[in-house]
Formats: sequence, C-alpha cells, structure tokens
Amino acid sequence: MTVVILIGMAVIVFLTSLLSGIFGMAGGLILLWVLLFLFPVGTAIAIHGVIQMVSNGSRAWFSRAYIDYRILGILGLGLVISSIILLIVDYQPDIIVVSIAIGLMPILVWLPVSKLQLDASKPHHALICGLIAGALTVGVGVSGPTIDIFFIRTMMDRRKVIATKAAVQVASHATKVAFYWNAATALPPTDWISILIAAPIAILGTRAGNDILQRMTDQNFRAWTRWIVTGIGAVYFTQGLLKLI
Repeated sequence: MTVVILIGMAVIVFLTSLLSGIFGMAGGLILLWVLLFLFPVGTAIAIHGVIQMVSNGSRAWFSRAYIDYRILGILGLGLVISSIILLIVDYQPDIIVVSIAIGLMPILVWLPVSKLQLDASKPHHALICGLIAGALTVGVGVSGPTIDIFFIRTMMDRRKVIATKAAVQVASHATKVAFYWNAATALPPTDWISILIAAPIAILGTRAGNDILQRMTDQNFRAWTRWIVTGIGAVYFTQGLLKLI
C-alpha cells in the first residue's frame, strides 16, 4: 500500500468505527465496501474481520458491564455450527453475490419484528440468530442487520444491546478470519503492516462513538439505525446490479 492509501485507510477506519460505536453495525458495512475495492473478496472479508475484531472488541470492553453472556454463549454456538457447514461444502465468495446479499439485508430492519416476536433473550431465538449470522458473516462478510432484528424489539436498553451485539460480533469476525485464513496469509507484509497500523485507530473511533451513544435516546438510536443501514444497503445493491450488466 502507498502512504496515501495508508492514511486513507486510517481515516476510514476511524470514521467507520465512530459510526459503529454509535449504531453498532453501520460502520462495518462501509468499511467492507471500501475493502472490496482494494482486495479480492475472501481477502477483503478476512481483513474486515481483523479490523472489526479490534473495533467491536474495544466497544465490548468499554461497555463490558452491560454484556449478556448467556445470550453471547448461545449465539456463539450457532456461529460455530454454520461456519463448520460452510467449510464442509467448500464455500467460495463472489463479489456479485456479496454485494446483492448485503444490499438486501436492510429489508430486515424494516420487517414488523414486533409481530415476528424475535427476541435474542430467548435461548432458541438466540441459537437461530447465531446460525443465520454465522452463515452470513462467512458467506458475505457481515451479519449486523440480521443480528439487529433479534435485538431491536427486546426489553434491553440501548447500552445492553450495543454491548452484547459487540461481543457477538467479535466472535463473528473471529470466525470469518479463521475461515479465510489462507487468503489473509497471502497478503504481502507491507499490506499487513498498513492493516496493523490502522486497526488500533478503530479503538479511538469506537470510544468517541460510545460517548455519543450515551447521550442518545433509545428512540433516536433505533430510528437512525434503520435509515443509515438502508442507505448503505442501497449502495451495495446498486453496485451488485451494475456488475451483472
């Protein structure tokens, strides 16, 4: 990577981590979109996982008092099961599939989930969430919107939602890094140096976002999350369609 790209990566990591620190997932979607321009799909997903592990890990640490470890454990089981299945079938990612799938994800945050009565605090719902999230995080690189629909209607406050989702995402990103490990190790040392320099900057962005989150109301948090994720999804979907032409 050139110095310009390194600086650009650092800025993008900070801003996307800031956004994720506030809303829990939007920043990760933007970061992956940028990485897909710079690397092959599998490599981009692996790099995204490394950076997001730092970002989500710091967010989980800052909000560790609010993590629900029971939910985390059940969701983690679902993640492992899904990743093993994809490993057995030798799944290989495709840029068109990834773009269109991520572009369609925002539909999930507009579903009448109150009628579906999805609730991550219920063990069987948490397991289903983990299975779906595991398939998506390995299959297309992100699963935030899917995880969100299992949390957005729970009785948990915004801080507990953000903290538990951050912990789940750490496990999720670790899973995809392991899945695409061969692609990640194929990167030149200079690229890894740039990534390792940029990754800690995610902590600064996450901390700033966490401070903003504390001043938001639950109503504003939920409303803004939907609109931001929908806008990002529209960009992905358009990109996927254009690649089909």
